Amino acid sequence: MKKFSKFLFSLLALSLLVLPAVTYATVSGNVNDVVGITNVQSANIALSQNDPIVTATNLINTAMMFLGLLAVVIILVGGFKWMTAMGNDDNIKKAKALMSAGVVGLVIILAAWGIARFIVNKLATTI
Repeated sequence: MKKFSKFLFSLLALSLLVLPAVTYATVSGNVNDVVGITNVQSANIALSQNDPIVTATNLINTAMMFLGLLAVVIILVGGFKWMTAMGNDDNIKKAKALMSAGVVGLVIILAAWGIARFIVNKLATTI
């Protein structure tokens, strides 16, 4: 019974993916254009004019910023748990473990950012 319900669910999901394309093709009058490629080609959509190295650097910096922010939030949560532990040794140990994990994560993130920056700079100077 479970296999049959999985089959029905996958059939429903597939129909929900195919139905909009077929509906668009019949409404637009162009049956050959099932996925709407003529609209994309006529829209003159331009790709980014940035250098790929600049794009990669921006992507790395953004990812590292979010990860660093997450590590700082983990440290802050650990500090909050320590402040609200009210002398309970188990809660203090958990809070210290959380804070040390956040600090280790922050060190790893900063090291990864430094390594990525070094590699991107070396690639930029050799190209």
